[in-house]
Amino acid sequence: QVQLVESGGGLVQAGGSLRLSCAPSRPTFSNYAMGWFRQAPGKEREFVAAVNWSGGNTLYADSVKGRFTISRGNAKNTLYLQMNSLKPEDTAVYYCAKSKFNGGSSYSGEYDIWGQGTQVTVSS
Repeated sequence: QVQLVESGGGLVQAGGSLRLSCAPSRPTFSNYAMGWFRQAPGKEREFVAAVNWSGGNTLYADSVKGRFTISRGNAKNTLYLQMNSLKPEDTAVYYCAKSKFNGGSSYSGEYDIWGQGTQVTVSS
């Protein structure tokens, strides 16, 4: 089965930027929506952003609107999350996921393949 691998996480000071990437093991996701979720210590996994199959439609959690940008490249259906103006509350493990459908959604139940996560830590 296809796997997802996230990269680009790290430690950054508040106000800084990071760019996360998510690459599938096989380039078979061009017809499916993709999403980013995150989970902070002691909290449930929450929706961050999603993009539809074509990359033309995006959806963002209220907490990241105006700061984060989700996009997808051409090569191997790579998924990106550009994170600007980072805040300490953005600290979490970030996961990319493939949707069962072609349209993006904030519902985790619509995603069937998940990456192992990459740590993002934002210091005060």
